[in-house]
Amino acid sequence: MLVNGVWQSKWDPVQKKDAQGRFVRQSSTFREGIPAERIKAKSLGVKLYVAYICPWATRTLIARSLLGLEQAIPISVVEPVLSDFGWKFGDYPGSTSADLEVVEYMHQLYTQSDALYTGRATVPVLWDCEQGVILNNESADIIRIFNDDLRPLHQSAIDLVPDSLEQSIDRFNEHIYESLNNGVYKAGFATTQEAYEEACKGVFDTLNYLEKHFSEYCYAVGELLTESDIRLFVTLVRFDPAYFSLFKTNRQRVSDFPNISAYLERLLRIPGFAKNTRIDHIKAGYYSIKALNPNGIVPSGPELDWYRYLGELS
Repeated sequence: MLVNGVWQSKWDPVQKKDAQGRFVRQSSTFREGIPAERIKAKSLGVKLYVAYICPWATRTLIARSLLGLEQAIPISVVEPVLSDFGWKFGDYPGSTSADLEVVEYMHQLYTQSDALYTGRATVPVLWDCEQGVILNNESADIIRIFNDDLRPLHQSAIDLVPDSLEQSIDRFNEHIYESLNNGVYKAGFATTQEAYEEACKGVFDTLNYLEKHFSEYCYAVGELLTESDIRLFVTLVRFDPAYFSLFKTNRQRVSDFPNISAYLERLLRIPGFAKNTRIDHIKAGYYSIKALNPNGIVPSGPELDWYRYLGELS
């Protein structure tokens, strides 16, 4: 991580832990939007830095695709395997070559934005190409910037956060975040048995809730595709290939839940979800975490029925 703008040590997956050994996630620092005058002029002057392995970054990629912003907002993709200096650009298939970037590592964009930045250099990053600084590194903000602030530009028929459902969406997001989205990480990076058991229980309590929910509803919030589906999807799609084994959340697979599996396939039939799901990046990235997989061996499986929706991208 960076301390006062200086890279301090090799990358460490455990950001912080509490006295009980619970994994604690870093908060985002940059929380600005795209200047209104650029939106009005339809010349945004921004780009999106992402990693296909990262569920938070993939949230923004899916929203970008669903809302028809792919031409308006270019992307740069880091390699899935984290280096000793964090996210980097390189030659892994589907990644952006360092030759095409002004920096080699993501942390250099952070110090370019704030010379004394202290914290982790995370993705996604919404980058201001005109000013050469980070506008936003919080995926929840970026999705709403795309959906709400850029509506005059994309005028999409899709509204990921309709006014009539906003409170329900916020409640659903809160329900799944600590127990599932972040819960798998709390299980995987727990440093005590007590913390692991607590996190694992939360993961499967939520999956059991979702199995019942999807026996009645097509989507996360009723019968409309919303932001909540994006937030849920990015965790579910990584569960069997990575979290089940590497994060020790191995009581059941997502593929063992028929209603959740049907929901996952329902979303994967939508191109915006399928095209932004790179199983090769997901597996290469997660299984490169030396603290959890010191030999770096990437498993050949699992073979899942829904892989057929990914085509050549997987």
